[in-house]
This record gives sequence, C-alpha cells and structure tokens, in this order.
Amino acid sequence: WKPAKQLACHPISVDIRHSNIINIAANIIFTTIMASMNFSSAKQTIKPPQRGIFPLDHDAECKPFKEKYLTCLKGEGDKHHLCREFSKEYLQCRMDRNLMASEDLDRLGYSKEATVEKAVEYDKSKEKGGYVAGKHIDGRMKWWFQR
Repeated sequence: WKPAKQLACHPISVDIRHSNIINIAANIIFTTIMASMNFSSAKQTIKPPQRGIFPLDHDAECKPFKEKYLTCLKGEGDKHHLCREFSKEYLQCRMDRNLMASEDLDRLGYSKEATVEKAVEYDKSKEKGGYVAGKHIDGRMKWWFQR
C-alpha cells in the first residue's frame, strides 16, 4: 500500500486516504448516535405479543390444515366466518404440536356464543348506481362558528 499524497502544509504528514477514512468513520458514528437518541420526555416501553411467540412451522406439520383454511377463504370470498371450522382445526393442530401455547378454543373466539349466523354483506348497490358520499349536500358548508 502506497500513500496517495502527503499534505506538506500540515506539521504532521497525513495520508489523504487515511483522513477520508477517519471522516467517513466519524460521520457513521455521528449519524448512529443521532439516530438512536430519543428526544421525547416519555419513557418508551416495548410490549410483548399478547399471546406469546408463535414459532414457525418449519416441518410443515400443520400445512394441510392451513391449506384447507386458505382454500376455504378463497372459495368463500374471504368470509372468514364461513371457514371457522378449518381455522379451529389449524389452531388445534398448532397447539397439539407445541407451535403455540395451549389455550381453550372458547377463549379464542370459538365458543357457541361467538358463532356468526346470518351475516349479511353490504352489496354496494348505491355505489354501483353512481352514489358518491357527500355529493348530495347543496351549497357551501358552514363551520359551527359561522352559523
């Protein structure tokens, strides 16, 4: 390695490449420190997930249950309440194989009381007919203090 140039005016001979490396390192350190500084007065706390960590299913033990659920969702137009039994089977599979903490399925929303019956989806007939929200209001809106 040969120095590119020597600075003759400086009492200590410094390699220009070396000074550039020092400047780059100083900029990296400065930006790292500034990025990590928090100027808010409130203490920030990190909350863990509510039900713990869910390990990935690396061995694809529950993949058939997941595929059945996703196929059902796709076939039913993403209406999850129609695929409830498949999602229940998938969660039970994960609990049986210790991929998730064991929990009563009733507490996870699979109780008889939580069953969705006769769900009606909005058909968007107004929007198909050309309705635009707020367009029916005539005149200029007045603020509360202008009334």
